[in-house]
Amino acid sequence: MERKIEYVVFDMDGLLIDTERVYTEVTNDILGRYGKVMTWDIKAQLMGKCTLSDVSLTHSNKKKIAVRLASATHLLSCFPDIDITIDQYLTESEQKQDARWPTVQLLPGVQALIQHLVKHNVPIVVATASSRRNFDRKSENLKEFFDYFQGNIVCADDVAGKTTGKPDPYIFLHAAGVLGKAVGLMEQCTEAEVVERSKGLVFEDALYGVQAGKRAGMSVVWVPDERLLEVASANTYLPDETLTSIEHFKPEEWGLPPYDAH
Repeated sequence: MERKIEYVVFDMDGLLIDTERVYTEVTNDILGRYGKVMTWDIKAQLMGKCTLSDVSLTHSNKKKIAVRLASATHLLSCFPDIDITIDQYLTESEQKQDARWPTVQLLPGVQALIQHLVKHNVPIVVATASSRRNFDRKSENLKEFFDYFQGNIVCADDVAGKTTGKPDPYIFLHAAGVLGKAVGLMEQCTEAEVVERSKGLVFEDALYGVQAGKRAGMSVVWVPDERLLEVASANTYLPDETLTSIEHFKPEEWGLPPYDAH
């Protein structure tokens, strides 16, 4: 089947930048005091949602705080015998993560792909479950890279109160709308919106993100950590392509201009 992609939507954490490493390090720093470790089957249940520290403790939006509490509650429920409250965990994890965000780096192949798409005027947008606060901290040392998106950065704050987060497709539909695409905002849509959605390609590393992208009617390239592949459960929504690294993406297979020959 010939595929013709006209715009691309990128998740951020664990896809563009290596922030999932920080989430794992911080969580296991805290759990390690009690002789515990977060395994990948637990982590897989949390990835891609508004999790662990995606919303500042001082944020006034009650729904967002509820999501954070639910995520931390789920994590700590896996370790019922450790002596730490949810509030203590949230406060300590946020402090430790803030100290580590300046260390995050781009993942392999990311810079080359984004520069290539920009060179060929392919519209691009980030759609992340991170709060704007955390995006600013994570991107602080990568401003030149994120400038390629020309302000097309959709964070959890931008869709607050309108979605429960991935796997709900709303954030991807909103992101396409930021690019001026007439895709609508509801999962059910018109035939014209179906066509416009089919022109979008989503890059994701998390299972919830894959589900959200497919429910948005877009094609999805899944770029998971290899350890996630080992624990991934059967999913109704399958990605259109699975890669171990963005380095292996071939734009021409999606109707996009090929990389220049070297």
